[in-house]
Amino acid sequence: MNDHPSPTALEPSIAARLAEKICGTTADQVTPEALQWAVTAVVDTLGVTYLGAPESCTTLLLDTPGIGDAPGPALVFGTARRVSMLDAALINGTAAHALDYDDVSGTVGGHPSAPMVAPLFAVAEAERRSGRDLLVSFMVGVEVQHRIARGVNFHHYAKGWHPTATLGVFGATAAVGHLLELDRQQVAVALAIAASFAAGIKANFGTMTKPLHVGHTARSGLLAALLAQRGYTANASAIEHKQGFLEVFNGRGNYDISKMFRDFDAPIGLDSTLGIKQFPCCGSTHPAVTMMLRLVKEEGLNADDAVKIEILAQRNRLPHTNNPDPRSGLEAKFSIQYATARALVDGAVRLEHFEGQAHLDPRVRALMSITETREHPDMPVDGPNEFGSEVIVTTRDGRRLSRRVEQLVGRGPGNPMSREELREKFIDCAQRVVMPRRCDALFESLMGLESVDDIALLSRDLEVH
Repeated sequence: MNDHPSPTALEPSIAARLAEKICGTTADQVTPEALQWAVTAVVDTLGVTYLGAPESCTTLLLDTPGIGDAPGPALVFGTARRVSMLDAALINGTAAHALDYDDVSGTVGGHPSAPMVAPLFAVAEAERRSGRDLLVSFMVGVEVQHRIARGVNFHHYAKGWHPTATLGVFGATAAVGHLLELDRQQVAVALAIAASFAAGIKANFGTMTKPLHVGHTARSGLLAALLAQRGYTANASAIEHKQGFLEVFNGRGNYDISKMFRDFDAPIGLDSTLGIKQFPCCGSTHPAVTMMLRLVKEEGLNADDAVKIEILAQRNRLPHTNNPDPRSGLEAKFSIQYATARALVDGAVRLEHFEGQAHLDPRVRALMSITETREHPDMPVDGPNEFGSEVIVTTRDGRRLSRRVEQLVGRGPGNPMSREELREKFIDCAQRVVMPRRCDALFESLMGLESVDDIALLSRDLEVH
């Protein structure tokens, strides 16, 4: 049997074509909007990495013999410990996804940044690269991840793969390959190696293994690039081969290579479905939460005003969030009634609202008791990825106030979080391991990432003693 068949066409392999894009991208080929998004996404990811540092899925990794034992140049976030690049990618990548609070992409069907930031930061520390270098390489990884996603989703997601991992490994490999300045042949080999590293099934959602998918992916992307740099070999056609990634993971007829290369010569920009998670609960609740917060801000609404609350959500948002009686903080994260009522009570939805006995708050429970939840009768249901809700509040004085949004997947390029909103989230996350008085200065330092000449020097300020 020939595992390396002759090409059926004269065009190069998918890995080779992507390598051309990766190696040909310079800072001036990344749009200013994309570069600013990179700052936001990297800072947000570092914030949720601090948040995940003390979680069991992270600390158990650190306690595992052979992981983090050898000293190295790369910081384990939330500590002052320095380990090898590969160990840092594994540990920090896991921490970044520990509480599912990292950014999202509707196109990917997952979380694009977490698999890339950890290995990029580790390499930038070791190689003493600049913040701008890191940011440009990050956007290269975002680009590659989304191109492959357009060709395989949503069959890939529906089949049971965890795209944050199975597609994220290509983004991580591309990003690290760019930062290491690999040549086209090396990058193509690295992507082919990554095709063998792709792994992650949705059966393990709800367990520690879900964030481990991301740590494993971060490490795998870095390892693929490092191996290729040293002359490792792989089948250049590993993505499109008859026994390669596309056929094995999606199956014949369930992918479209042409979508991967649409507008291939365009500058690296932003996918419209990218979004920062503003709230620490299921993304399907975010449209309703956001609409309630708009009512609070724009109408001066408060909890005492309400006599009836109606949540009309897009059909696909309800099966996993229609929980009118959450019995734990975790269940509350998947209760559209709780999250929306909490937004009215506090004018915010923060981490503390899903901890301890917060889900039993009588003020919130009172509002939940007057809440009706149902499918919206006229919101789009053409695909699996519509995120919309309408919230209607009837007040004591007879007013019927409402706000509606048909598509809101996090806070994306078309509806970005303000600097102050991003700061609030970062501090809420980082203060779990960083002294609160340091958090604001840390945020400001990271927001200046584009001007940092040496990531290794910056990382000293990120240590937690």
